[in-house]
Amino acid sequence: MSTLTHLMTAQELGEMDDGSNRHQLIKGELLTMPPAKYEHMRVGANLTIILGQYVKANRLGVVGTEGGYKLESDPDTLLAPDVSFVAQDRIRLSPEGYHSGPPDLAIEVLSPGDRKGYIDRKLLLWLGTGTRSVWLVDPRRRTVEVISSLNDRRTFHETDELVDHTVPGFRVKVSEIFA
Repeated sequence: MSTLTHLMTAQELGEMDDGSNRHQLIKGELLTMPPAKYEHMRVGANLTIILGQYVKANRLGVVGTEGGYKLESDPDTLLAPDVSFVAQDRIRLSPEGYHSGPPDLAIEVLSPGDRKGYIDRKLLLWLGTGTRSVWLVDPRRRTVEVISSLNDRRTFHETDELVDHTVPGFRVKVSEIFA
């Protein structure tokens, strides 16, 4: 006996009325996450301010928070990084109102409950659909891992200066992200 499972579309996700949780789709499967805890929120806000001011001052594109990126269709994959950057010439919306395609930079702030398999799956989706760089920001270890491919992973510690050419000219002391 087989069971049919309804795969959700990006449009259906956008029409959901559930303001207390965050949602994403992977291959049509709905993933539900609880609201971010304080440290996650604080670090994400720091990154948004630091990166956003730089990008805006240099007219490089758009920095967003928790916005949806439609990466695949039929079945739909829609992910929402904690912070993202899209270069000016790549901004485009899908019919559902999400960004069509990946961001240039996806930033994921790790939470204590995040499972390695879940993070790895999202990392593969980001890189596999064209994201140029992913930052895994770990507030507990106070590190930022910059991943441009599975063979190009660099970890920056609190005493380091983070440099990633995905955002031209951008540099920041890792300690400022966690301040």
